[in-house]
Amino acid sequence: MTQPAFTPALGCFGAGWLYDAVVALTGERGWRRAACRELAAEPGDVVVDVGCGSGSQSLMVYALQPQARIVGVDPDVRMLALARRKAEKVSAPVEFRSGMGDALAAVLPDVRADKVISSLVLHQCPLPMKRAILASMHEVLKPGGRLVIADFGRQRSWLMRAAFLIVQMADGFADTQPNADGVLPGLMRQAGFGNVREAQVIPTLVGAVTVYVAEKV
Repeated sequence: MTQPAFTPALGCFGAGWLYDAVVALTGERGWRRAACRELAAEPGDVVVDVGCGSGSQSLMVYALQPQARIVGVDPDVRMLALARRKAEKVSAPVEFRSGMGDALAAVLPDVRADKVISSLVLHQCPLPMKRAILASMHEVLKPGGRLVIADFGRQRSWLMRAAFLIVQMADGFADTQPNADGVLPGLMRQAGFGNVREAQVIPTLVGAVTVYVAEKV
């Protein structure tokens, strides 16, 4: 995301400080834990959290594997400030850096990631940006590295499609509809990832969140 504009947390509906309260309504602990299980961070791993927002996913990864090095990246300085405060409260040595998701190599010149995780980011991005972010993730991963994405994916039922309208009104139909149509696995393969799979589909009050897993081959 080298362009300065980005869709902020909660889209058009408001301030980033509301983000944690709103995301909690999605049953986030469930799908965040599912993402962490698939990530399977090990001691000594370097884990990059792309679009880390308020730091919830980064801090969960740390809580489950405190011997990993965890680096969160986000373009929103307000959210990064919140993430740093949350990390300080629990004395978590998670690093947070300001930067855009399609320029990870520039933001992380000293980092080669064993694993990359990202949650609730790609549904907010136009298709070209989705592709650019996935390509950037591929670039910073070591060969054989793992990618885990937890995001709104294909909305398979009329109930989930109706629930997802709330997200679409906040983040825009043009950017969110490709996710709802199931575009992400194909984009991940186009970016060079292999062994792409849907590990889990989790219904929420605002649509189904899918945990995708892939490897840099």
